[in-house]
Amino acid sequence: MKIIECVPNFSEGKNEKTFQLIKDSISETKGVKLLSLEPDADYNRMVVTLAGNEEGILNGAVNVCTAAAEAIDMREHKGEHPRLGAIDVVPFIPVKNSTTEECVAISKKFGEIIAKKLNVPVYLYEDAASMPKRRLLSNIRQGEYEGLEEKLKNPDWYPDFGEAKFNPKLGAIVTGSRFFLVAFNVNIDSNEVKYAKEIGEIVRESGYPKRDESGKIVKENGETVRIPGKLKSVQGMGVSLEKFAMTQVSMNLKNYYVTPIHVAFEEVKKEASRLGVNVKGSEIVGLVPLDAILEAGRFYTKNKTNNEKELLDSAIENLGLSFLNKFVPEEKIIEYMI
Repeated sequence: MKIIECVPNFSEGKNEKTFQLIKDSISETKGVKLLSLEPDADYNRMVVTLAGNEEGILNGAVNVCTAAAEAIDMREHKGEHPRLGAIDVVPFIPVKNSTTEECVAISKKFGEIIAKKLNVPVYLYEDAASMPKRRLLSNIRQGEYEGLEEKLKNPDWYPDFGEAKFNPKLGAIVTGSRFFLVAFNVNIDSNEVKYAKEIGEIVRESGYPKRDESGKIVKENGETVRIPGKLKSVQGMGVSLEKFAMTQVSMNLKNYYVTPIHVAFEEVKKEASRLGVNVKGSEIVGLVPLDAILEAGRFYTKNKTNNEKELLDSAIENLGLSFLNKFVPEEKIIEYMI
């Protein structure tokens, strides 16, 4: 059996009626299963995880996005997380007996269908990108929803599907295929977001702009000079977590083999210590592959055990994965849920 994962991110993290609409939209769809729905009120964002076969995952993605489009209005949206629209990003990920090429084809079918169905511009990214500058989600998101109307007037940013017309209610959608991304946030014990923002800039692969002695950004040939970050295949930023009176270094680990979870965690701890603030655990948003957690367990046990439960327990304890919300392996590890 082929298993393909789809992880739609929606710009809504507070409305219970919307959450229920999403759940109902998938309950009658054959060949797909809703694995998790994780809202975050501070980010005002919801991460939904689906898994199924080729036909099921396509139909499931269309159904959940159609339901979300009915309930979300970007003209009223405010939140910490960058976003381009109500249905911000819809990636398809090969999990078992499936390939990137198959997921790219599914993402293109999805893009064509949803653009017509919702009258919304759709962009392709990562492995499905139609041109190099659209490969990175951050490039497509630049300017966010607020700058989208102007962006759509630029021929360089005409969508891959749909018309180059601004949809004020829904914004735009990004879809494509990628490697299994781990959404990993490290908690900083300070309500001053400047520390988390600085750490995010230092650890993310894209780094941060170079500045001269007066603090002015350095440019060469009109281009900003950037100082590379410490961690490869990592996106990062600092955000406030108001309900806990804390902040977070919010990271996307785009390839957990290149930068494992424990490496990202330890690097953030090191930078936090340099700035005089403490790390108070971490969290994984959405699901995570078993091997990614076991690798952290091997690191913290110094490879002294091969027992799966001991490795899991060590990773959960040392990463502080239950600090904000209890980490339940049966509800967070994808292999345990399929």
